[in-house]
Amino acid sequence: MSTIALTRIHSRTRELAPGFVVSLIVAAAASFLSEHYGAPVMLFALLLGMALNFLAGDGACKAGIEFTARTVLRIGVALLGMRITLEQIAALGWKPVALVVIVVVVTIGVSVIAAKALGFQRLFGMLTGGATAICGASAALALAAALPNHPQKERATLFTVIGVSALSTLAMIVYPMIANWLSLSPQVAGVFLGATIHDVAQVVGAGYSMSTETGDTATVIKLMRVAMLLPVIVCAAMITRMQGADPAGKRPPLLPWFAVGFLILACINSTGWIAPVVQGSVNDLSRWCLVVSISALGMKTQLKELAAVGIKPILLMVGETVFLVVLVLLLLRWGL
Repeated sequence: MSTIALTRIHSRTRELAPGFVVSLIVAAAASFLSEHYGAPVMLFALLLGMALNFLAGDGACKAGIEFTARTVLRIGVALLGMRITLEQIAALGWKPVALVVIVVVVTIGVSVIAAKALGFQRLFGMLTGGATAICGASAALALAAALPNHPQKERATLFTVIGVSALSTLAMIVYPMIANWLSLSPQVAGVFLGATIHDVAQVVGAGYSMSTETGDTATVIKLMRVAMLLPVIVCAAMITRMQGADPAGKRPPLLPWFAVGFLILACINSTGWIAPVVQGSVNDLSRWCLVVSISALGMKTQLKELAAVGIKPILLMVGETVFLVVLVLLLLRWGL
């Protein structure tokens, strides 16, 4: 490697290091609070990040925060592919697969229509609907990375992550009570929990709080929803392309590199060649990348901006969550 290249790398590293290190510290603090108080780590990362939003202005940390919120986020999304295998999906048969596909497609479709009816852009409906239907904060961050740039996109993304994290925590408490009230069998209860709760951690918590069988089923169903992230990202990328080139004249790729990485890792994980310790390490790295990047996203916003969104976005997300529960219960009643 030439001296010029080494100099550039060294210069770039020095430029990005302050912002990245600050984001890492915030993520570590958020993880500590989450472990000790039980609230979603994403929510803590956002709130702590917003408390340090003055660092994202012009200064030593700005470049690193921008890099972390963009590139580290995409790395974390790509690594999510290591969570799923094709065997896990095949073991449950075709009915849960059909249920998951219907749930994701219908929920996102209804969310886009509802967003338009409430006066929002359709892309905001796709963002909130994708977060509700697929995998909560992770899906919101992945979709935001694939959707077209917009002056309000970061604020919409942050609002979606906050909303879906809060609703997911509430669901972890309430949905097992609904399953017991409806006298669902352990496997059906697992399908219900896995198909309705937003974030993976909350699905695991709710499922295993009922029984091992319920927890196992809920986790696999949830990972099937995570697998739907790839086709939805591709659709988002296609929408971006149809909306035209950016000011620099570049068209975004049809399949973003982080989506390709997601697919490759999912296929590799399906071979069974990956040692559990490696799989666990990659999953931990993915989680850390997402938490660190959302800490950076939090630094790039202000509470007064989020307070200005009004009641309509809240109603939209609550409505999407209730719709998802009703849809899943109806599909289970119809034999899916």
